[in-house]
Amino acid sequence: MAASLRVRSRVLGPLMLLLALLCAGAAGYATLTFPPLTGRVVDEANVLSDDTKARLTAMLAQLEQKTGDQVVVATLKSLQGQDIAAYGYQLGRAWGIGQKKTNNGAILIVAPNEHKVRIEVGYGLEGTLTDALSRIIIENAILPQFRAGNVDAGVEQGTVEIVRLLGGGRVDLSKEPEAPQPQHEDHGGIPWVVIAFILVWIIFGRGFWPLFFLGGLGRRSGWGGGGGWSGGGWSGGGGGGFSGGGGSFGGGGASGSW
Repeated sequence: MAASLRVRSRVLGPLMLLLALLCAGAAGYATLTFPPLTGRVVDEANVLSDDTKARLTAMLAQLEQKTGDQVVVATLKSLQGQDIAAYGYQLGRAWGIGQKKTNNGAILIVAPNEHKVRIEVGYGLEGTLTDALSRIIIENAILPQFRAGNVDAGVEQGTVEIVRLLGGGRVDLSKEPEAPQPQHEDHGGIPWVVIAFILVWIIFGRGFWPLFFLGGLGRRSGWGGGGGWSGGGWSGGGGGGFSGGGGSFGGGGASGSW
């Protein structure tokens, strides 16, 4: 009996630590906030001219009418301390850009204060708007304008190349893409929490749960709707009747900086 308790103690300690770390990571994502999805162009950073926003909105509306693909341009005041790839993944899921059945959404994300840009690609477009092509668009169409201080032109040229590609056009492949950055597939961490719970249940049975809740790890304060990052939270966004269709994202795309 004593030996059995010692074995359980040795296994329980690391598992409890793992659960605490995973819960803390998920709670960190839950505290992220996202601007409302007010249209096809969300200029939270207020860096685009009215004319540019009007042209981009018309262009992206025509793309959706032609192909069904949803593309949104977003400028952000802050990445809230997150890597742009991690934030972009969560933003795509929160807004639900693209159709639920086809996941055919993409977001051109610009964070001018952090000097970061990203093309975030939904699952269904990863075979067309590939990581390599996304990187070429960023390097050849967007960053040269940003480095020259012309955010309007960089955003518009990048959007034009995305629309051309999704509409059946071609991107200039004269420049070899850089080595791809590691993808952030495990952004939310929640599936690992579920797996850990199952393992604990198998090993310890029902006797574990009173200990779990008494230890305070069962509090739900970090999991609910407080952070607003789960899918549907923003999809009913505002102006012009535009909203996401429930599309999902898995970390595809490319990033750049200037």
